[in-house]
Amino acid sequence: MKKYWIAFSAVVIISFIVLSWVGVKIYQQKPPVPEKIVTESGELVFTKSDIQDGQNIWQAMGGMESGSVWGHGSYVAPDWTADWLHREAIAVLNIWAQEQYQKDFSNLSSELQSSLKARLTKVFKINTYNSTTGTITIDNARLKAIKLNTEHYTDVFKNGRDEYAIPKNTLSDPEKLRKLNAFFFWSSWAASTNRPESDVTYTNNWPHEELIKNVPTPDTIVWTGVSIIMLLLGIGGMAWYYAANKGEVEHNKFPLNDPLLGAVVTPSQKAVIKYFWIVSALFLLQIILGVITAHYGVEGGSFYGIPLAEIFPYVITRTWHTQLGIFWIATAWLAAGLYIAPAVSGVEPKGQKLGVNILFIALLVVVLGSMVGEWLSIKHLLPDQFWFYFGHSGYEYIDLGRFFQIALLIGLFLWLFLMWRAIKPALKKNDEQKPILTLFLISTIAIASFYAAALMYGKHTNLAIAEYWRWWVVHLWVEGFFEVFATVVIAFLFAKLNLISIKTAGQATVLSATIFLSGGIIGTLHHLYFSGTPMVVLALGSVFSALEVVPLMFVGYEAWENIKLSRATDWVKKYKWAIYFFVSVAFWNMLGAGLFGFMINPPIALYYMQGLNTTPVHGHAALFGVYGMLGIGLMLFSLRGIRPDIEWNEKPIKWSFWLINFGLFSMVTFSLLPVGLMQTWASVEHGYWYARSAEFLQTDVMQTLRWLRAFGDTIFAVGAVILVYFVYQLSLKFKNEKSK
Repeated sequence: MKKYWIAFSAVVIISFIVLSWVGVKIYQQKPPVPEKIVTESGELVFTKSDIQDGQNIWQAMGGMESGSVWGHGSYVAPDWTADWLHREAIAVLNIWAQEQYQKDFSNLSSELQSSLKARLTKVFKINTYNSTTGTITIDNARLKAIKLNTEHYTDVFKNGRDEYAIPKNTLSDPEKLRKLNAFFFWSSWAASTNRPESDVTYTNNWPHEELIKNVPTPDTIVWTGVSIIMLLLGIGGMAWYYAANKGEVEHNKFPLNDPLLGAVVTPSQKAVIKYFWIVSALFLLQIILGVITAHYGVEGGSFYGIPLAEIFPYVITRTWHTQLGIFWIATAWLAAGLYIAPAVSGVEPKGQKLGVNILFIALLVVVLGSMVGEWLSIKHLLPDQFWFYFGHSGYEYIDLGRFFQIALLIGLFLWLFLMWRAIKPALKKNDEQKPILTLFLISTIAIASFYAAALMYGKHTNLAIAEYWRWWVVHLWVEGFFEVFATVVIAFLFAKLNLISIKTAGQATVLSATIFLSGGIIGTLHHLYFSGTPMVVLALGSVFSALEVVPLMFVGYEAWENIKLSRATDWVKKYKWAIYFFVSVAFWNMLGAGLFGFMINPPIALYYMQGLNTTPVHGHAALFGVYGMLGIGLMLFSLRGIRPDIEWNEKPIKWSFWLINFGLFSMVTFSLLPVGLMQTWASVEHGYWYARSAEFLQTDVMQTLRWLRAFGDTIFAVGAVILVYFVYQLSLKFKNEKSK
């Protein structure tokens, strides 16, 4: 066992050293925010405070939930970076064409067009930032283009755009609109201007824009090849490992009766039941918001003719939809941990029930309070000095205001305290279950601690730095240590049922965690290829994100083992549907996280695909398919463990299982995937701006494909409603049995 712990420790320590070193490089080489931007004639265009205030205005009005910047955000509105860049480039070309030839650029001969485009590339690409004075100098024609772009975006946000799902008066203050445009210009400048002493832009030549020769770099192509080679080597290594260790799995002699039957259920374990009520309610609310949000992509400002966007615009419904997904999944996992902790040691710490109830109230405050604050921020009902603390942060997946982020962090540390005091007696025994309990404790510490990364950015933090810390939360917290925690919990549950030995479970979990984290920690960088980061991010991110996929290609083995365990003996059938949800986790790990994840992870793929509908293909299949299914499985396992003597009506949960899985598969494959692939083709052929434009997305074909999503969404929603009904009925049965 010692060798497993040495390998685990080495992987974690070395990986975080590398990730931190890369962070230092990002801090050092981030795109500069200038003190001022001036024209060649000396006219002041924007100041540093204009750009920073513009970033804050963008955040307060929803930020990444309304379009995207540098490819990160939502999908209905344009990517403001790419859209600004293209519009500015076209405007400058037309200005020059009129000045020199008294014609529009499109009416010039191909030779004259080529001459002007060469000039345009030179003007946009040359870095005029003076680090001594902190000044950027731009061509006089670009000032005229900036004014034209400002007029356009002022019209978009003031008068609204149904095709962007942006309602009227989203932003109407002229000064705020000017500053918002300053931020958009800066993001575009970073994407089109070469780094000092380099022929590559701050965003590694993203987005694809032929007008200024923004095309994939040689590094992007080379590291794509390297990542594929690493994937094949990793799969080969894992195949060798499985073949070499075939038949070495230790199986228990299965008990004749359920080991949990007759076990004393502690007061704190019973108190966990209400967590699952909230899980069910939030799950249902998330689905409703998802339906509304998806429909806005078709109708823009209304829901089947109802002007719902006047009260709940796209920005807020999408914010709540993504946020609630994390909330209910995390709540299910936290609740499962609180249920399991006393079962580990067989000891109920004094006051544990009170702690569980306090944490429950704290979670409700964070969930409901943050939702209200975000709505107030979007509707401009919060004073400007309060939006950062109580409103909308503007960053996808960590949309909560700073106050609620701190409150959530405190809640997570309360959960850690409750977990630690419950398993402490078992840790002192120093028996065969100590390895799995140690990893259990490590994962809980990591879950509580790593959300603190959300506090590492401030109101005026450079976007490249904010993105670095944001992905610490989204990738390391959600996809990293929650994954380790889940692996430990599932293994422990099977061991508690005596279906596998605790020794085998301990070895398997430490090994699994080591394999996953060996690619997962540094693999965080694959989210940052084109986010104002140096080339080392692309190199390391591509290699290690490929290694992330390796263990996911072998989860079929895990699924088959789980199926066999579900059929091990008659009494195990009571846990059948919880185990089947674990099996579906393995399937979606392979398809959603593995196949669809790697589809967009190689640098050359992400260069064209970032922020297209290929991203929610991976997002839905991985976030819900893996973590959501796991949350449901843990909930069902806990509910069965709390009252193993109560007979379940399994027909509803059977229907729910198949409808949810088939609905998710249909949603992804019939709608999101074909839309994303068509966008990718458009991105390659015409440029990224076109793939995200209303001109392309509002075609009849694209509208039809969007409507096809309703088929899968409906099936999925029916399955979810059945699940919620099942949990509600089961809770009533618990209550009735208690009264007897």
